[in-house]
Amino acid sequence: MTYDIHVLANKWQVGSSRITFHRIPVITFPKWLTTISFAWFVERELKKIKPDIVHTHDRIFSADVATVHSIPHRIWVKEIRRKRFPSLFDVATSWVEKRMFEKGGCKKVLPVSSLAEEKLCALYPGLREKIEVMPPGIDLARFGHSRLDWRYESRREFGIGRDDLVVIFVGMNFELKGLEPLMRAVALAQNQLASKRISLLVVGKGDAKRFQGMAQDLGIGANVYFAGIRRDMERVYPAGDIFCLLSQFDTFGMVVSEALAAGLPVIVSDQVGAKDLVVQGKNGFVVRWDDHMAVCDLLLRMGKEQAVTEMAKNARQSVVDCDWEVVVKKVIGIYGSSGLCKQEKDVDPG
Repeated sequence: MTYDIHVLANKWQVGSSRITFHRIPVITFPKWLTTISFAWFVERELKKIKPDIVHTHDRIFSADVATVHSIPHRIWVKEIRRKRFPSLFDVATSWVEKRMFEKGGCKKVLPVSSLAEEKLCALYPGLREKIEVMPPGIDLARFGHSRLDWRYESRREFGIGRDDLVVIFVGMNFELKGLEPLMRAVALAQNQLASKRISLLVVGKGDAKRFQGMAQDLGIGANVYFAGIRRDMERVYPAGDIFCLLSQFDTFGMVVSEALAAGLPVIVSDQVGAKDLVVQGKNGFVVRWDDHMAVCDLLLRMGKEQAVTEMAKNARQSVVDCDWEVVVKKVIGIYGSSGLCKQEKDVDPG
């Protein structure tokens, strides 16, 4: 079966000449019109295309399949942002979302994590029978084929010792992603591990000056390296021994699956959706986001070479089902099982 694929979006990067792109305008002023205008213009374009299947990754008025990368907006505003009064933008966004889930004809809803599933069902209990959790796809060929020379090249680039125990953190919001409790854990662990130096490699964007000062106050100023934003993470992950993300809230956390694919055991908070991929003690650990004492104990436990090596073997295997080829086959299967199209042995997704 061949699929004729149309992508409706406001912005895109062309990856295949076999996909037809449709520019969807968005009214951004006043801000409350942003979500509503996108949904309205999508609806108008769909009437022209008349597709057999509508699979959305955003809030629109109606769809057959919805991949959900976030939690319900109303819950986000109340529980995560802790706003006392929602803005007009919040009200409008919640209205479009509610219309899609309650009246939009969704036959299948694909939240990216059990965390997202839990929040969806709390607000829209009628979705429970339609839900199938599906983590985002990753490029295993990119992140899983690291070379030993990359490990030492990256360490030299950042000034990290060849024999250090290296913990990697990746995030675009240092506060929300839990850099502070991680730094406290590293400081405690270093005080107890005199035989080995622990280095923390921080990748991403945040208030580096503030956290550099914090590292100095904790006595690990020389142990923390700020790498900034990197586009070559497949070469950065091999520099590490352990990956850690202690987010206060993260619907999924793609960096976790990337790190696992690169063969890094992980420590993640119980508020990171990618915890679904973690098997305690096998490929990593799940802890409370603010429990730096527990993280310290785990760093000491995982700092033993044999422990890291054993978990590293399990790490890549734990994300084989997240490979894009596997995900595509799952989605095609959902199209068929939902009665949206007929399944055939040879499928060309276009």
